[in-house]
Amino acid sequence: MSSKEGASSEEEEEEMGSPNGTRLSPETPAADDPAPYVGQGFPTHDAAYEFYSGFAKQCGFSIRRHRTEGKDGVGKGLTRRYFVCHRAGNSPAKPFCDGTRPQRNRRSSRCGCQAYMRIGRSAGAGAPEWRVTGFSNHHNHQLLGQDQVLFLPAYRVISGADKDRILMFAKSGISVQQMMRIMELEKCVEPGKLPFTEKDVRNLIQSFRKFDQEESIDLIKMCRKFKEKDPNFKYEFTKDANNCLESIAWSFASSVQSYEMFGDVVVYDTTLRVTALDMLLGIWVGLNNHGMPCFFGGVLLREENLNSFVWALKVFLNFMNRKVPQTILTDENMYLKEAIAKELPATKHALCIWLITARFPSWFDAVLGERYNDWKNEFYRLYNMENTIEFDLGWSDMVNCYGLHGNRHIASLFASKTHWALPYLRGQFSAGLLASPVASMSINAFIQRFLSAQTHLAHFIDQVAVVVDYKDQAREQQTMQQNLQNITLKTSAPMEGHAAAVLTPYAFSKLQDEFVVASQYASFHLEGNVFLVRHHTKTDGGFRVTWSQREGLFSCSCQMFEFSGILCRHALRVLLTLNYFQIPDNYLPARWRRTQPSPSKSLNGAHCDESPETGRVKALQSMVSALVTEASKSNEQMDIATQEVSALLSRIRQQPVFVHVSCDSVHKQR
Repeated sequence: MSSKEGASSEEEEEEMGSPNGTRLSPETPAADDPAPYVGQGFPTHDAAYEFYSGFAKQCGFSIRRHRTEGKDGVGKGLTRRYFVCHRAGNSPAKPFCDGTRPQRNRRSSRCGCQAYMRIGRSAGAGAPEWRVTGFSNHHNHQLLGQDQVLFLPAYRVISGADKDRILMFAKSGISVQQMMRIMELEKCVEPGKLPFTEKDVRNLIQSFRKFDQEESIDLIKMCRKFKEKDPNFKYEFTKDANNCLESIAWSFASSVQSYEMFGDVVVYDTTLRVTALDMLLGIWVGLNNHGMPCFFGGVLLREENLNSFVWALKVFLNFMNRKVPQTILTDENMYLKEAIAKELPATKHALCIWLITARFPSWFDAVLGERYNDWKNEFYRLYNMENTIEFDLGWSDMVNCYGLHGNRHIASLFASKTHWALPYLRGQFSAGLLASPVASMSINAFIQRFLSAQTHLAHFIDQVAVVVDYKDQAREQQTMQQNLQNITLKTSAPMEGHAAAVLTPYAFSKLQDEFVVASQYASFHLEGNVFLVRHHTKTDGGFRVTWSQREGLFSCSCQMFEFSGILCRHALRVLLTLNYFQIPDNYLPARWRRTQPSPSKSLNGAHCDESPETGRVKALQSMVSALVTEASKSNEQMDIATQEVSALLSRIRQQPVFVHVSCDSVHKQR
């Protein structure tokens, strides 16, 4: 070695740490995890690398090969090698971006760490070929714990057997999330403890996929073919610079009609991927008046970024004639949140609680152990609280009780509480999706059915149509008819019979639950048009119900009607106190009625027959309809109804009849 090279090596030795003055960080492993030492021998430089890598993993960092040195001349062989911490050195300056190529703005992990191990080739006969000639374990950064170090790129490895299994799953149309869960169960490891991540799996699938232009054009052809059969079918797509499909969205004619009636609340699910296409599958879905999911539209996106989500939302609104939903429910996604704020500024954005709670086992099961179920019950208790102050205080107590200070999932949940916690969302209409486990489970089960469409990729759009029952609604109609026959009145209040005749069985069952318990509440008339309503066993507290006699409007501090479109027990109790025999039309929303109303006539074109008498006739018809429904359930009930109605008809016929002058008569007299 030349004197110049020797001087250079000595300078680097001084820079990276002297072997005689090795400085160990406080995180040095215990004695049973031996550290490298000067003079330690290895048969090959690869063996030295493997030993140092194992030591690094125990400490909480990873290593990389840094530099090699050899003898003067060509082909003389290596004499020294350097292995350094993965955070050694500094990130090189990025070249100036001229705008022709997008530049990734990713922060480098390098911070000039000085930890290293140097090995040199041994010249002695019979001795190990390589020996440690320098070592320093001094780090200028925090080392990772064993639950985090396995996610460093150096330790994320997919074995050959796992690769084969992943590719088999991909061909079967199984999502990456499901693949991870299956392999966790097969390997008996805790959630999140596999030696690779979801991103690694997606990269592997992408590397084995030859996704060419012909396959992407097939999706467009599918949509064109479907539009030939149904001219009202809608679709839009974009292509990238290589003329490959970038995104495609579609909606059926029946979906647009459903959205017109039930598009006040939309669930936009983005948790599925079509693995065979390596595209995110987005689904817009809602809840109809019978409490059943209804499909609004679908989208496939190549990239999961802001531009893609903005495009998807714009296209969806175009499909739906620019009608904006009141509330949109999604999974937590930074790009999607920003896109909604940009394209739907007047829409309330909330998070699907069922998607949040589905992650609880992987987040908290290992942390809480036997206390996990108790914690989950406490979470749901807080979730259903009435006001935000009690929620915040209860959350603080929960964190203290279960020792969850510093838990990143708890911190994230509390930071986003205004998007998922009921106390913060009670005044926002959600069709009950945020508070009804049955409805949310129905929506989630409906979305999971779309996984079956992946197994028939050549007919993907047709398969989606089958999933949403686009071609056959017979089963849904049969379910509705069954529900109509199963209605049973539980109180003697005329309002209940009126509601049963107007609302769908699904909506009526929700209202009936409130009717039944309303009789257990007392109402107290306060000043003006304000009532205090509370349970008969309580001596304080309660809810304030305000009644505007002139407008016929009610409002309750519990905000149940604003949240679900169903009147609460407190308002019903006041209606009974005020001798109402029908629920005002304002509180029987069109979206929950059996039949959707026809477009209302303008005031200028109103006819004389649109009078208060018309409303009374319709109310009587509704009561008769409810009577027939109840009487048809058994022969005994039919006999009673027939006998009572016959007696009633006899009494009515005996009453004197006063002539009602019609509009036509008035005009003729003029």
